[in-house]
Parts: sequence; structure tokens; C-alpha cells
Amino acid sequence: MTDQAAIAVERRHRRLKEAVHQHKAVSRAGLTERLFTALFTGLVYPQIWEDPEIDLEAMALTPESHVVAIASGGCNVMSYLAAGPARITAVDLNPAHVALTKLKLAGAAHLPGYSHFHRFFARANARENVVAYRMFLRDRLDETTRGYWERRSISLRRRITLFSRGFYRHGLLGHFIGWAHIAARMFGVTFEPLLKARSLAEQRAFFDAKLAPLFDKGLVRWVVDKPSSLYGLGIPPAQYEKLAGGRPMHEVLRERLERLACGFEIGRNYFAWQAFGRAYAPDADAALPPYLQHRNFAALQASTDRVQVLNRGFTEFLQGESAASADRYVLLDAQDWMTDAQLNDLWREITRTARPGARVIFRTAAEPSLLPGRLAPEILARWRYHEDASRDWTARDRSSIYGGFHLYTFEG
Repeated sequence: MTDQAAIAVERRHRRLKEAVHQHKAVSRAGLTERLFTALFTGLVYPQIWEDPEIDLEAMALTPESHVVAIASGGCNVMSYLAAGPARITAVDLNPAHVALTKLKLAGAAHLPGYSHFHRFFARANARENVVAYRMFLRDRLDETTRGYWERRSISLRRRITLFSRGFYRHGLLGHFIGWAHIAARMFGVTFEPLLKARSLAEQRAFFDAKLAPLFDKGLVRWVVDKPSSLYGLGIPPAQYEKLAGGRPMHEVLRERLERLACGFEIGRNYFAWQAFGRAYAPDADAALPPYLQHRNFAALQASTDRVQVLNRGFTEFLQGESAASADRYVLLDAQDWMTDAQLNDLWREITRTARPGARVIFRTAAEPSLLPGRLAPEILARWRYHEDASRDWTARDRSSIYGGFHLYTFEG
């Protein structure tokens, strides 16, 4: 590794530490934060868990829109791109998520057609994908991204081979779901009947008979009531407390799992399929993220050059931008991690760079917006909260794991 590369890696690690570490290292809370940081430096989200269809409704993109978004696994950035904004800047502190987003962009631009793209990123379990990488993608990637996918992991296989071995079963989230399946089988629960359910009533019957009783088990309660149990979901200690909201975590998780299993028809909820089937549904008309749908592929192919992907923090990026330079901001659930000082720094830059009518969307582990009482009044006063619309979007978000979805618009 060159000196310049080593400096870049250290800079990325420092940014992540600043985002997560809120307690001294010698404290119990500090130790758990540092354990989370160590886990979060690799691939966390093979698929992210925010519903892009809700995002697109709330953002109301136009051909002039400049979107600034946290990249995560790139699923939503790609789905936004299909809607035709002028420009997207995707930022992320995790180099694995940056590499994944760049790989998806290269796939849309350079794979021979939709069938190759679908096999690579929707099925993600064929040896042909590795061949396609070598033939069509390898030489189109920058050195850092190519180095990431060709580096050997703990299994001694190159990371690109994940797309021949069921990509969505890997990463921190994929492994967490895998362990949850193993735990369920220990109690005699398998998910095939849920995946084959033909109605919401059948889904409800399965949840009531098979899943709800698990949360009465002493072992299950003991495990999930520990903050470290949810690191696999990408939930750091600070967000765990917000998600719990003063309640036992097993009660909160039971409610969120109930909504995931029963709130939407299983056939049109790819989040439920990823949770209970560890893949997208195999049917030809299966629900997929917008960017993986055939009808959007031509739009993706024609617009991949509109996306810039940066291994950088959100606030850091905005600090280098000019005033009134963006009009759509996607924060995912990152604010749940932030101190009041970090939150105010972020919104100060959002407000400075926002065009009139700009929109900010984000999600929170708890139900209410976290801005009142934490954001400086002079900043918050310049933004309008769409409470009723946000409540409706929360109810229709198929990912089902967040307490609230929120939209703010810039009043100037």
C-alpha cells in the first residue's frame, strides 16, 4: 500500500470513529462503540433497508434535481438515477459501500444487456457473473474499486466471487439474517410457509403461530435485549437506545417483525423476501428494487455518468460545495448516530447549500422526528416539516424496520 493510500485509509477510519464514538474507550459504552466500528469497516449492507419507492414519492425529483445521498449499498442511489435527476452525489464513510455502488454503476453502463445485469445483481449466485466481471467490468473500474473486489477475504476467495455464491447472504447484514435463520430452526421454525403464503391472512396466521411465540422465549429475550445483538443490522449503541425508546428491545423487535411479515403482501415486498428467503423471489414477476426492474434499465444505461461516488462524510462534502447548489438530500438513518453538535453542523451545511424548495428525507429508529429540541431554532425555523405526509409514508414503507420517515422542505 502506498503512503497516499495508507493516509486515505486512516482518514476514512477517523471519520467513522468521529461518527460513532461518543464515550471514552475505557468505559463500557466506549468499548461497545469501538466493537461496532471494527465490524462496520467491511461490507455491511448487500441491500439497504429503506424503501426507494417511498423516497421517490417524497423527493419528487425533477430533471434539474441535484441529489446528495448517503450511498450505503447503492440500491437507492441507482433507483433514484432511473427517475432522471440531473446529478447525484453519493457519499459514504464505508469503502465497501463505495466499491459496491461503483460496481453497480459499471454494471448498468457496461454489461451487455438487462439479462446480464439482472443475473449479476438480482440473482447474484451464478459463476457466469465472475466471467462477466472479467470480460466487461474489471477494466472499467478505477484502481481502488478493482482492488477491493479482487482482494481476498477471510475465506481466501476474491470478493467478486460473492456474486457467484449468493451475494445477499454475505456482508454483516446477510450473516446476521443467516444466524437468525439458524436460531429460528433451533426452535423448529422455517420460513417456507410464509414465503408461499397466498394472502395477508395466511401471513398473519404464520406470524401468530410461529414467530410471535419466539419472543416469549427467555433465551431470545436475553440475546436481543443486549445492544451488541443488533450490530449485524448496522445499529450502533446510540441508535439501539433510540430504537428501544425505554422499552425492552424484544418488544420493539416483535412489533417491527410483525409489520414486516404481515403488513404487506409477501409477493410484493422484496424486503420480506430478503429477510425470510435470503434472496429476491425467483418468479419472473417478482418484486424488485426499481433499479433492477427491466422497465428502468434503459434509463440507467443512459445516465450512469450523472453519479459521483465519494468515500466521504455528508457534512464534509457539503462544506466544500457552493451555496444553493443542491435540492434533494437523503440522510437515511445517519442522524440517529449523531451528537447535537454533529447534527447542527450537518443542518447548517444543508441550509447553506439548499436551493429554494429543497427537500430533505430521513428515517429514524424512533417514531418522531429527532430535530425539535436538538436542532438550533434559527436553523429549524427555515424548514417546514410535513407531518401528515411523513406519517403516511412511514405506514407504507415496506422495509418496516424504522419508526419514522420524515420530509422537510426549505422555506428559504
